[in-house]
Amino acid sequence: MPELPEVETVRRELEPALAGARLTRVVARRPDLRFPLPHRFAERLTGARIERLERRGKFILAPLDTGETLTIHLGMTGRFDVRLARDPSCPPPDRPPAERKHAHILFETQAGALITFVDARRFGFMDLVDTAALAAHPRFAGMGPEPLGPAFDAAFLKRAFAGRRQGPKTLLLDQRIVAGLGNIYVCEALHRAGVSPVRGAARISLARVDGLAAAVRAVLAEAMAAGGSTLRDYARPDGGEGYFQHAFLVYGRAGKPCPSTGCHGTIRRIVQSGRSTFFCPVCQK
Repeated sequence: MPELPEVETVRRELEPALAGARLTRVVARRPDLRFPLPHRFAERLTGARIERLERRGKFILAPLDTGETLTIHLGMTGRFDVRLARDPSCPPPDRPPAERKHAHILFETQAGALITFVDARRFGFMDLVDTAALAAHPRFAGMGPEPLGPAFDAAFLKRAFAGRRQGPKTLLLDQRIVAGLGNIYVCEALHRAGVSPVRGAARISLARVDGLAAAVRAVLAEAMAAGGSTLRDYARPDGGEGYFQHAFLVYGRAGKPCPSTGCHGTIRRIVQSGRSTFFCPVCQK
């Protein structure tokens, strides 16, 4: 499933076409994605202006001038195709994105852009929420702070870890503790910080927690600069792939030597809470 860097990459690439745009036509080719679409979904969006594009955790948020916010979750296979207004001198493409199989939602803007949501397995979903009540909505009310925001630091993590016997990876994946983190980047951050994913979180020293908070921020920043990670289904709205998968130190590298200088360990894979964890048992304590 796309994690924070992938979702933020999508948000940034949608921004030129959608931020400030008036939606002149919206087509829902089916009544549901992962969940049923809201009542009169296309009608409520048609004519609305998207004031800006934001991200909260793994959600893209589009506040509208109607007082509602379009909330978008990509799921495992959801992606967007973006086509800006075509130069009349250029021939039309052979197969517009809107005609592709699994193209479920179409957005057309007053400026002539066509944005298509494509989702082969329909694990993504969209909703329309009262903007004034967004923070209290069940999907957002219990969400933890953004890991790139000012509320996320070593002091916050130490409080979150206090008294907890679970490993730090399990806790960092809990969206109620930190928003937007996923399996890939938590594995990478724990390795950079030299923190074992199986050590009880309450037993991690403040110095190591400080290093872990810094590693989370650094990994996310580098992944966003690389356009995220493409492993199977993720693709950017411009059709390109992310490149951070080429910088993985531990994720997906079970059985390979640990790349840390002076470490002679071997990357291991274990399962925690039903998810694969990759780490070095030698340098991660």
